[in-house]
Amino acid sequence: FGAEHFAETSYYFEGGLRKVRPYYFDFRTYCKGRWVGRSLLHVFGTEFRAQPLAYYRAAARAGRLRLNEEPVRDLDVVLKNNDFLRNTVHRHEPPVTAQPIQILVEDNEMVVVDKPSSLPVHPCGRFRHNTVIFILGKEHDLKELHTIHRLDRMTSGVLMFAKTAEVSKRIDEQVRERQLEKEYVCRVVGEFPEHEVVCEEPILVVSYKVGVCRVDPKGKSCKTIFQRLSYNGKTSVVKCLPRTGRTHQIRVHLQYLGHPIVNDPIYNMEAWGPDRGKGGKIDKTDEELLKALVEEHRSKQSLDILGILEEDLNSSAENKDCGNSSDCTKSAQADPINENSGPAKDTKDPERNDTAACPLNSDTNLETLEKNKELDSCEIQDGQTGEKSSEEKDPLCVECKITRRDPSPKELVMYLHALRYKGAEFEYCSKMPEWAMEDWEE
Repeated sequence: FGAEHFAETSYYFEGGLRKVRPYYFDFRTYCKGRWVGRSLLHVFGTEFRAQPLAYYRAAARAGRLRLNEEPVRDLDVVLKNNDFLRNTVHRHEPPVTAQPIQILVEDNEMVVVDKPSSLPVHPCGRFRHNTVIFILGKEHDLKELHTIHRLDRMTSGVLMFAKTAEVSKRIDEQVRERQLEKEYVCRVVGEFPEHEVVCEEPILVVSYKVGVCRVDPKGKSCKTIFQRLSYNGKTSVVKCLPRTGRTHQIRVHLQYLGHPIVNDPIYNMEAWGPDRGKGGKIDKTDEELLKALVEEHRSKQSLDILGILEEDLNSSAENKDCGNSSDCTKSAQADPINENSGPAKDTKDPERNDTAACPLNSDTNLETLEKNKELDSCEIQDGQTGEKSSEEKDPLCVECKITRRDPSPKELVMYLHALRYKGAEFEYCSKMPEWAMEDWEE
């Protein structure tokens, strides 16, 4: 990302939250093979259904749709191979915590930070400027960083970046060789056993869009070692040593053991049933589970915590365009939440970290990479800004017409923290979070 990307908009702070001023942004894509010979109207009507056709007609009239850099005047235009489509949207981002990113180490090779909860590592879904990559670039002048590993958006703690491709490759080799030691700490429900607990249950991704996983024999093999650090009569602080890096591995294994993370917005919910998924007992189909999770968050007005909007739930078809990765692995049943049937990006297997599947929305469906180049999970197409950021309401923007409840800073914290990362030549640690202290009380 360059200076023009960082200059697209600016931050402001309110109520303990970091907010992004709405801004104009271009999503771009080349014509997909299956679109050839179809009208633009038909493609919008069948593959980008989160917005009504009336929106796209209005967008065309306003000059926001371009085909091969010419304004689209007629949505009945038939698409040809290699046609290039550009869609200018008024973009809103969800708020994140106002807690600053603490830089733990910066030298010629590495930047290591203590990531706050609620911040995605890099642009994905509805997040772009409210990400670690953009905040480091805009506020610390740390640019062109190479991502070595990732953390869930709701997970805090040690996050490493390489300053050069050579350093990134060197550490990546250690990751692939399983030479990287990772240590997490969390606070879980109930009295965790005093003895060491090893969980090796395989994990399957149920929903790519929402980022929900569960233990399943058809899932990918994984292993986590747990050691209790303290118990205060209600909750336990547990050290977690993941030996693999499956999606939500620590959180899913703790749920399976009957000790979910105290404030986990996915795996400690009533939607999983009276035992909240203990022992893998769910008694719901994947479809029923996802609907129940969405309904529970909808009733609490907290869909934003899942990273999705009410508008994202409007369509009906499962996205079939997913690459074969653990973020995209589906059970035999359709994922009823992943309902925008526009193209999703191919993704790599996130073997090397406890990373979250990143939700897409209708606009991100237009950010497919040129020539279908493979992207890391949750990575965004490098779009170019259209106009300067504006705080004024946009007449075509649905988001401008909606007033959303802001999350409280407390809602943006989950009690899971990456405490230590150790490789062959380095060891980086962060401070123990307050909620992990032995005498801490809710």
